[in-house]
Amino acid sequence: MLLCLQNVCAAETVEQLRQLAGESDYADGRKTAGWAAREVKRNEQVEAGPRIDTIRNLVRKALMAHPLFVSFAQPKSITRMLVSRYTQGMEYGLHVDDALMGGRRADLSFTLFLSEPDSYQGGELVMESVDGETEIKLAPGEVVVYPTAALHRVAPVTSGERIAVVGWVRSLVRRPDQREILFDLDRACRALFERDGKTAELDLLLKSKANLLRQWAED
Repeated sequence: MLLCLQNVCAAETVEQLRQLAGESDYADGRKTAGWAAREVKRNEQVEAGPRIDTIRNLVRKALMAHPLFVSFAQPKSITRMLVSRYTQGMEYGLHVDDALMGGRRADLSFTLFLSEPDSYQGGELVMESVDGETEIKLAPGEVVVYPTAALHRVAPVTSGERIAVVGWVRSLVRRPDQREILFDLDRACRALFERDGKTAELDLLLKSKANLLRQWAED
């Protein structure tokens, strides 16, 4: 299950992130890839320094303030973040992200798009599944969250420049089916509250949701 989120970053935050990314030094992205993914990775990433630290803080704050992200991911921590740049001829072939990031389990991956979609050709995030391929190309400030276990790739960029922030989340709830149940319950509870206010039936659903999280969470 993947989720596309709108309005994660305000326009001024997107502009700040773009400026920081534009002022940063980049290095060969293969340095951070696993031994197999290294063979198909052709991009650049922002090097360590104060700018990438500021980018991480801004993105982390925006994500943790977004109710749908928190409900969907049940985040315990954002284990790692990087800024990637693709120019003409660059791509990231089919791969699966590492299971551990910095020694911690990665359950979900996310991509925060910073470039205008019509400013570059190609560069779609392509998710592979038994149903075929799903292509994702979002507006600046929008985020797609998807299982770290999923095979995916970044299509070749044929013109322009694609800049995005990519990160990984360790969830309080390891199993994706359990996270989906909690996400569905949360959305249903919020919809019922908007329609009917606080009712006895809503209290029972909230109690069940809280008890399921208590049963499944790994704190």
